[in-house]
Amino acid sequence: MKKKQLLTLFLTALLTGGMLAGCGSQNAAEQSSTGGSTSASSTPTFKIATVRWADWGEKYHEGFPDQSAKEDGIQIDWETILNSDWGDKKAVTLAGSDLPDAFLGSNALSESDIEQNKASFLVLDDYVEKDMPNLKKILDSDPVMKNLATSADGHIYGLPAKRPCRPVVGNQVFINKKWLDNLGLSMPTTFDEYLNVLKAFKEKDANGNGDPNDEIPYGKGYADPFYFFALPFGTNIGADGTYAMAIKDNAPVFLPVTDSYKQGIEAMHKAYEAGLIDPEIFTEDDSMRDSKLMSKTPVIGSAAGWTTDSTFGANADQYVPLPALKGPDGKQYVASDPQHYNYSRYEFLVTNKCQDPDALLKWIDGFYTEDASIQNYYGGFDKAVKKNSDGTYEVLKPDDDSSADTFAWVNSLRDFGPKYVGEDFNSKVKYESENGDASKLAVDKDFVQYAKPAFPNVSYTQEQLQNLATLYTDISNYVDSSQADWVTKGGVDKGWDAYNKQLQSMGLDKFLEIQKDAYTKSGAK
Repeated sequence: MKKKQLLTLFLTALLTGGMLAGCGSQNAAEQSSTGGSTSASSTPTFKIATVRWADWGEKYHEGFPDQSAKEDGIQIDWETILNSDWGDKKAVTLAGSDLPDAFLGSNALSESDIEQNKASFLVLDDYVEKDMPNLKKILDSDPVMKNLATSADGHIYGLPAKRPCRPVVGNQVFINKKWLDNLGLSMPTTFDEYLNVLKAFKEKDANGNGDPNDEIPYGKGYADPFYFFALPFGTNIGADGTYAMAIKDNAPVFLPVTDSYKQGIEAMHKAYEAGLIDPEIFTEDDSMRDSKLMSKTPVIGSAAGWTTDSTFGANADQYVPLPALKGPDGKQYVASDPQHYNYSRYEFLVTNKCQDPDALLKWIDGFYTEDASIQNYYGGFDKAVKKNSDGTYEVLKPDDDSSADTFAWVNSLRDFGPKYVGEDFNSKVKYESENGDASKLAVDKDFVQYAKPAFPNVSYTQEQLQNLATLYTDISNYVDSSQADWVTKGGVDKGWDAYNKQLQSMGLDKFLEIQKDAYTKSGAK
């Protein structure tokens, strides 16, 4: 999903969160509940709500989650909610009296939802101390996990996760290797060489179909087209939803007011004028983008995304990662943000409907092992993963016709839910057949050396969240419109001072004050 779409959804959640304030303020003793109830067979039963991106059935909990619950003597009543339905249902659920015992998955509730409805959620500090030895050990040894577990008021409401088999480098630029070969060109290593390659793509019949005019040298992929084109200038943006914040010279900065950003705009405008940039790059919708990326005869020379297969579909075998190009400062940059790619907060929250949180959280503590984590990421042992006698793991080929990625989503919690692996875990994992994770990790080895610190995964107070929702909507809209104008029409040098003054009038100083406060409190260095 595009960054802009994710930010829109995120900011909408922040704004609607205010309607939920004060909901669920009754304590557990005042509410009638079956949460954590004991059935006739004396088995404690807990209702857990989780949001799923697609209707992939109920197999996701039939492996480790259900098996471990049975071993712990509890039963889980899963409430599976489709993401497409959750937007309408969330407010009603939080405002009503029929809360589940817990929410599993960071895609269920935003930080604003939680901040506005704190009375509905248990403070978990004491439970972690007495019921969760695995998690306690992790929080004591991993400062990132400790930071993600701790809300702005210093308490734990949601449990964090660190996912296995995740890269350090995120989205990256790809280039059509077949086109390079067709034209007898070498792989570029500097930004200037890259521009020369794009010029050749434009001027010659790079795809070999007899039409020298259908090639688009640089097109829109599945990552921000400006930031990735301008990477050699130092526009190394982090993950989606990080407010375009970055770390420069060990301090947080807003990328759209940096010299790197301005230089990148100037360079992209020159490329646009030369016909090297898709003229529809700022206006096309997703279907137009996809029709170009996945055209039967490839027409895109270079674009950014997560992997070649997820970006170019059936054309993936023609594309390879573009090297980290040397820019004007002689440095090489990549988009890296492991705190957001690998870690997450609010993966498990217990509501005040739960009558036996001790039993529930003792079960969840079992999720914080490497055996549990890889099963909750790919699927259960023997079905999706084989554990070898030497402590290594092998991700098995799907036993049906689905892709490895789809198989994992169908048969596990995948990106969501509590989990944790150590620093050397990825080296223990082998793959029986090629898949997106394997190829991404293989590429990661060649680019990780260029990774630089990114803005951390921080926590905001409710007041800060409300201010950000207002401030960033105006700021980001102005930044985006100015960016498109400058790339397509030019004028960044002449308009730069007025642009900065306008951002100041929109509250940029207040916005940065909030970001710097959250950054300082996170303990990041």
